[in-house]
Amino acid sequence: MGGFFGITSKHDCMRDVYFGVDYHSHLGTRRGGMAAYDPEIGLQRKIHSIESSPFRTKFARIFDEMQGIAAIGCISNTVPSPLLMRSKLGTYAICIIGRINNAEELIDRYLSETDGHFDAMTGGRVNVTELVAALINQKEDFTEGIKCAQEAIEGTASILILKDDGTLIAARDRFGRLPVLIGKRDDGFAVTFESFAYQKLGFEDYQELIPGEIVHLTPEEVTVLYKPECPKKRICAFLWAYFGYPTSNYEGVNVEVMRYRNGALLAKRDGDRGLTEGIDYVGGVPDSGTPHAIGYANESRIPFARAFIKYTPTWSRSFIPSDQQDRDRIAKMKQIPVNEIIKGNDLLFIDDSIVRGTQLRETVEFLYGNGAKDVHVRSACPPIMYSCKYLDFTRITSDNELIARRMILELEGEAGLEHIDEYSDGTTERGKQLRKAICEKFKFASLGFQSLQGVVEAIGLDQCELCTYCWNGKE
Repeated sequence: MGGFFGITSKHDCMRDVYFGVDYHSHLGTRRGGMAAYDPEIGLQRKIHSIESSPFRTKFARIFDEMQGIAAIGCISNTVPSPLLMRSKLGTYAICIIGRINNAEELIDRYLSETDGHFDAMTGGRVNVTELVAALINQKEDFTEGIKCAQEAIEGTASILILKDDGTLIAARDRFGRLPVLIGKRDDGFAVTFESFAYQKLGFEDYQELIPGEIVHLTPEEVTVLYKPECPKKRICAFLWAYFGYPTSNYEGVNVEVMRYRNGALLAKRDGDRGLTEGIDYVGGVPDSGTPHAIGYANESRIPFARAFIKYTPTWSRSFIPSDQQDRDRIAKMKQIPVNEIIKGNDLLFIDDSIVRGTQLRETVEFLYGNGAKDVHVRSACPPIMYSCKYLDFTRITSDNELIARRMILELEGEAGLEHIDEYSDGTTERGKQLRKAICEKFKFASLGFQSLQGVVEAIGLDQCELCTYCWNGKE
């Protein structure tokens, strides 16, 4: 995953872009970068690893190193970005967010059809941001180049470009799987993934790009360069359930409010089935599970409580080591119990989703170890059956790493994968078997998943506008 932020302004905007990019730190933990344009200096760029310390720390001295009336920045879980490019279209900085599934095919085609080349990274890999720039540069202008790149890319690529005149070009991916929003202020415009990032800097909502739309931004105006007549929207539903920051809005729907609604729908369903009886406290697996739990508690009238607190003075960010064992240990070290709430009580915990289930299992063992009588688990999402092929929201490399898939294979072998729809549905016999098997494996007192219809209802958009691939495999 990743996120970008940019401003074109009448005045120096480095400090605002620094904070705007930092507000995307929850979307990536590997690379951070900024590029700026100053009329006297021209284009400048800095990229740092943020694997061991946050963006804010690594770029704290950026104001001594760069200046500009326009700037862009990117947080990435993959390749370094932004890159500076020089081509027949001019010199510019570019960053992308998303995932390109046919990158190797596009690279081979480009090399065979042109006399061009790419800088190679370790193992001969090519930075996909450079690949997108190469595709754009084959055309006579940015608009046609971006359209050409979007048509060739299988996957997702939202693009932000800083030109050598201080203006910006922004393009939302072809199916709108990720948001691209524009904010307006007296001195210019901002482009962002997260709406609250520009709102905190004094910008007002101006425009949310439609899928495939391309715009040009100056400090004075936004000009539409291309607007598809019949866009096909498939925005990622998982943004509301997990990835999006609580204060952000996508397609006019607030993340935090959606999570309250989602938790309330879970509670209503459980209440109708008599599954809320005997529960002493409802809690959320922090942080993104918490608002779902608040919605559940409000609807069920069961007290909300935090049975454990994350220790944040030294673990203040979502630090994700590459090693699974290290991730599990750090997650465990963060959890400080409130024994007065845990001991002897029936607890119901809501997590935003269950992917591998490893950390959730550790959390439940931790609660039992501190005296919980029973621990019931609810997932704010349906069972994840397919690893995302559009956004890289997990480190999953195989569908069979997903706990739901693994349990299906244990229950029925490969033949069970022909009945994924039944296993996803908790009212079918196969669905009940899946939930029982996970409970037995992870020592849950009970387990429930939100239905796909429940998530869609909580978001409030038509299902045909949402990407739900990770749950039902439908594109």
